Amino acid sequence: MIRVLVVDDHPVVRDGLRGVIDASSDLEVVGEASDGPSAVARSLALTPDVVLMDLRMPGGDGVAAIEELARRASPARVLVLTTYDSDDDVLRAVQAGATGYLLKDAPVDELLHGIRTAARGGSVLAPAVASRLLARMRAPAAAEPLLSPRELEVLRMVARGTGNRECARLLFISEATVKTHLQHVYDKLGVGDRAAAVAVGYERGLLGP
Repeated sequence: MIRVLVVDDHPVVRDGLRGVIDASSDLEVVGEASDGPSAVARSLALTPDVVLMDLRMPGGDGVAAIEELARRASPARVLVLTTYDSDDDVLRAVQAGATGYLLKDAPVDELLHGIRTAARGGSVLAPAVASRLLARMRAPAAAEPLLSPRELEVLRMVARGTGNRECARLLFISEATVKTHLQHVYDKLGVGDRAAAVAVGYERGLLGP
C-alpha cells in the first residue's frame, strides 16, 4: 500500500484528491495538510511514501516545505500538484528536491501513475513542464540566473538590513531555511559573510546599481 499525504489549502481539493486516491486498491491517504509548515510536521509524523504538494499556500509555500523536508532528510517523495507552470515555479520546485511536477488539470490516470512512479523513486513531469525544462537545459549556460529566485529574495532582504528571523517571518519559512539559502548565496558568490555577499551582489548587478 502506497501511503500519501495530501497538501493543499483548499478543503474541496483535498477531499476530491482523497476520494480519487482512496478509490485505488494500492493507494491510501494517511493525512492532510493545508500549508507548508503543517505539511512538514505531518510528513515527519506520518512518514508517508509520497507527499502530494501544492505550491502556493497562504500559510507557507510548498517550495519552502520541500526544502525543509530535504534538510531534515525525510524519505518521503514529493510530487508537486499545482495550477502554476511558470519556469520559475518549476525550477524552484525541482531544485528544492521535488521528484515530480504535475498540473491540476492532469487526467486522473496520469495523477495516479505519477504517485506510483514517485513512490518507486522515479521522476514524473507533466508534458508541458518537461518541455519547459528541456528548453531551459538547452539554453546557453550564461542565460541561467546565478541565484535562484528565493536566494535572490533573501539576498535583497539582507541588503536592506533584515535579520534571519525577520526574513523567515516575511517569507513564511523557518530560520534554518533562511540560513540554508544564505549559505547557498555565499557558495555561489564565493564569499564568506553577509557583508561580502551584499557587496558582490551590487558588483554583479544582482541588487541594482
